[in-house]
Amino acid sequence: MSLDLIHDIQSAYRKLIDSLSRPGTVSDLSAEAGKLGMDQGCLPSTQVLAAMLLDPEVSFTVFSERKAQVTHVFKQMSYAREVDASEADFIFVLGDAPSEDLTRALEIAKIGDLQDPHFSATLIIETESLSNGTKLRLSGPGIQSSSNAKVTINDAWLDIRAARNCEYPLGLDIIFVDAAHRLLALPRTTQVLVEEVS
Repeated sequence: MSLDLIHDIQSAYRKLIDSLSRPGTVSDLSAEAGKLGMDQGCLPSTQVLAAMLLDPEVSFTVFSERKAQVTHVFKQMSYAREVDASEADFIFVLGDAPSEDLTRALEIAKIGDLQDPHFSATLIIETESLSNGTKLRLSGPGIQSSSNAKVTINDAWLDIRAARNCEYPLGLDIIFVDAAHRLLALPRTTQVLVEEVS
């Protein structure tokens, strides 16, 4: 069975919107990502997001040991433009990328300007797990008081994200996906604090 680029992408999109509007909500993309059997150099959930988010009107870049392979797949699938990370609308940081690539991506990604804050980047970051790792306390719009999330990834991203998001409405939106086809979205408006490390 192959991915239906209309119905499956619409289904995945609704899940992404749910996670964006209620930060801390972990969505399950198994139904959609499970239909992608071939190894394209990235997690199936990442490929689902690429099919959803990329089109000829937007730009992207990939941080990965298999950058050329993944970039080719994304361009062939969407006709989106590959550009430097500092200009990209979507930045994909894959699981095989060195930790310094994530740091660099966060540091140079565009955050928009006061006239056009929507001209900012969204980062799609592959992580080992969204059920283990650093426990985070989330607060902000869409969260009644506070919410929790877990991400298995180097914690250096937290301080860089906080610095880049300090002048609302400027900032970066982040989407994490893991090998179990789970998705966690952190809009720029979400405050993130480390609660504990497990």
